[in-house]
Amino acid sequence: MAEIGVLWLRVAAALYSLGLLHAILTMVRRRDSLFRVALAAFGLGAVFHLVSIIDDGIASNRCPIANFYETLSMCAFLIVLLYLFVQWRYKLTSLSVFVFPLVFVMSLVATFSNPVAPWSSPALRNAWLTLHIVLALLSYAALALMALASLLYLFQERELKNKKSRQSRSWLPALGTLDEVISKSMAAGFILITLAVIAASTWAFIEHKTAWIRQPSIALSFFTWGTFLVLVFLRTTAGWRPRKAAFMTIVVLGCSALTWVAHARLGAMLIKK
Repeated sequence: MAEIGVLWLRVAAALYSLGLLHAILTMVRRRDSLFRVALAAFGLGAVFHLVSIIDDGIASNRCPIANFYETLSMCAFLIVLLYLFVQWRYKLTSLSVFVFPLVFVMSLVATFSNPVAPWSSPALRNAWLTLHIVLALLSYAALALMALASLLYLFQERELKNKKSRQSRSWLPALGTLDEVISKSMAAGFILITLAVIAASTWAFIEHKTAWIRQPSIALSFFTWGTFLVLVFLRTTAGWRPRKAAFMTIVVLGCSALTWVAHARLGAMLIKK
């Protein structure tokens, strides 16, 4: 990408980040109080995004879809246009919880197309890597808590349907309490895993230059984040109760375990450096 094109795309990604904030607040507060501001920023971001694409096209004298980063940027822009049309035509506000974070992450990754200066110091490099590891572990802990609460919810619900005595299930939390734990741990887990993915992407980009995206562990990280995003969407906007969400939670937890195994060498790398 041309330098000026990347600059405009970074401005667009910054505006799209308000959409991510809206999605997070919707999960935490269960109301879309920031939607209008996020939608306006989303629309303005689309303008800068279009400028970035046009600038890249003029600079390269071709349609800017020749590599992974340009194609990802174009796909993100088309998703933005489609969502804005659907929102204008059908007022499907609930889709924003899924679309806003997805477009932000896609645009952010697309900005990592041009190499940057290496780490200014080993201490900064190690601190950034440590931050990523801590955020990832905290997100996995929140996800494990959500999975445990979901299983307890299913067990408690089955006990109630079988009309078991209250004494036999006295050790189980109330369904309302478990539902709240599931919602809060999901929100915390998604926030943490999103920050972990952003930190990991930035670290890998500086460490491996443009070749960072070809790392299999990076692809697995984004897949795990994507499954978590689907879970958040189904739970928050599609109204999935813990019964349905429990199985999806187990899938996400399995993906997280695979991601952790794939990234285990980062800890060793941190110690060596």
